[in-house]
Amino acid sequence: MKVTITGKNNVKADDALKEIIEKKMQKLSKYFSDDIVANVVLSAEKSRKKVEATINARGMIFRAECVTEDFYEGIDSAVDKLSSQMSRFKTKIQRKHKDNKQFSFAQWPENPDEPEELNVVKTKKFELEPMTVDEAILQMEMLEHNFFVFLNMETDSVNVVYRRSNDNYGLLETTY
Repeated sequence: MKVTITGKNNVKADDALKEIIEKKMQKLSKYFSDDIVANVVLSAEKSRKKVEATINARGMIFRAECVTEDFYEGIDSAVDKLSSQMSRFKTKIQRKHKDNKQFSFAQWPENPDEPEELNVVKTKKFELEPMTVDEAILQMEMLEHNFFVFLNMETDSVNVVYRRSNDNYGLLETTY
């Protein structure tokens, strides 16, 4: 596994930190072939250190983001999250390929021939109401949902507002 480390907001990883990152990320290489690249981005704001780790493996994207007080703690947390994601996915693959318990990501085809069967357990239909973004956020909060789909009055397109992990809001605008 090749590890690419970049810094944002004037953050430069010293050799010791780079060595730790590469060592920790190599623990995840058991899931992949050698041609996989892991991207690690380090950034800092005030006393908070942010570690973003992304692995794109044969069409599957694994991503972890951790905000801590130091980079070493953030790396540990990010690797733990990535390992958990990959372990869950590996179990899912092994269930699908019951005959081959040693199945690994290296054997996962670039474009699987047969799409994985997903079970939709509930379908819900509702009429889109024209409203502003602020009204949609208010409606989402009143319903105590994490997202809300609406017809944006200003753009006359379907939009989605959602609550982000930092308690701010995001807006998804559709184009077609």
